[in-house]
Amino acid sequence: MTSYKFKDTTLKFLELNHFKELTKVQRLCLNKIIKGQNVMAIAPTGTGKTHAYLLPIMEMIDPLDHNLQVMISCPSKELALQIYDKAKLMSKVFTDLSVKLITSGQDFERMNLEGVQIVIGTPGKIKDLFLSGRLRVDKIRMFVVDEADMTLEFGFLNDIDAVLSKMKDDVQILGFSATLNKNLEPFIKKYLGNTQIIEVKDETKFAPKIDHYLVNCKHLSYSQMLLKILPSLNPYVCMIFGNTREECQEVARTLRENDYRILEIHGGLNARSRVQALRFLKHKDYTYIVCSDVAARGIDIDGVSHVISLGFPYDLEYYIHRSGRTGRSGRQGLCIALYHEEDAQSIKALRERGINFLNKTFKNGEFKDDTKRSNYLKRQAAEEKALAKALTRKKEKVKPGYKKKKNEMIKAIQKKRRREFIRQKIKEERKERYRQKAREKM
Repeated sequence: MTSYKFKDTTLKFLELNHFKELTKVQRLCLNKIIKGQNVMAIAPTGTGKTHAYLLPIMEMIDPLDHNLQVMISCPSKELALQIYDKAKLMSKVFTDLSVKLITSGQDFERMNLEGVQIVIGTPGKIKDLFLSGRLRVDKIRMFVVDEADMTLEFGFLNDIDAVLSKMKDDVQILGFSATLNKNLEPFIKKYLGNTQIIEVKDETKFAPKIDHYLVNCKHLSYSQMLLKILPSLNPYVCMIFGNTREECQEVARTLRENDYRILEIHGGLNARSRVQALRFLKHKDYTYIVCSDVAARGIDIDGVSHVISLGFPYDLEYYIHRSGRTGRSGRQGLCIALYHEEDAQSIKALRERGINFLNKTFKNGEFKDDTKRSNYLKRQAAEEKALAKALTRKKEKVKPGYKKKKNEMIKAIQKKRRREFIRQKIKEERKERYRQKAREKM
């Protein structure tokens, strides 16, 4: 598994988690954390970041010391609850170990925090309990910020500051994130200084195997398109991502009206419903999960065979997170992106980032290659390349009349593109008129 010699208690913890070998991020973090070094680890979703810090905690925790030793901060209630479920297994190894969850929806007045050694919670609630004097942080040895990019993106840095500034000067700080972006800079600069960043790409053995289908909804809404394609999928678990809580609610309602059993995970649910949803998720009671990026980020959902995106998120990094939910552990996954014409720029940007979209249509109950769309995009790309070449050609000695010919070539390309666009629009409007007439006759 690794050259590091684990304690018997940690080996038992590994056995309870059914571990056969460590992932790359776990191997790289293990020695550094055990040596007491601060760590900032960047690794994709599904590469085992949670156990990259839970395993060293198992090695370092002192179950006989009943002071608070470890604090783990998570940006969402859902993620905190899932990490808490994983950390609770420590108590099966160390019977004297106490792990507490601190999130919204709990009765803090009745909560007993005496003798708790590990706290897992959201930044705001941790800060509230600390400021109320009910949570002591002066004995903490390790502070973990999970999903650090998301934590800082949501503006939780001040909450983290309020608590972290009252801990010991030598407290060990660990940050874990799926991406390395500008949101992390203030945190790294203030708390980690010159700490070497551990950045891990997908290992071949764990890398996702994913097909990306691009399906134009045309005149249909996302809900209408979903009702067309879902009967053909036969998924094990299918995650359907909306860009807003309102969109998630509307899609879930439509699918329920059509006899689909749907689990919702988004910010529009109350605290009790969100906890209940995670319990259902844990027991794999649902095949279809309608969720937002915020609520589902970082949550480990096993067996996802299909991911459906209803359009594209404002931050395209979230599309990468969505697609990373499937195709894990060598299994094949399918991502279906439903889109409208206004999503063209997002699609182009994702293609440039390496997403190999396959243009598809859905006819007669199955996906088919959209050759017309693919050919159109190839022609468009060739024209753009020719246009760019004409516009950026370096100054050089040219034959008389070259400048005039160059301008004529540019105008010809632009004219051709305008004709293509108008022709396409006329075709779409004609089809829509035929459909409208057909509907009126029904």
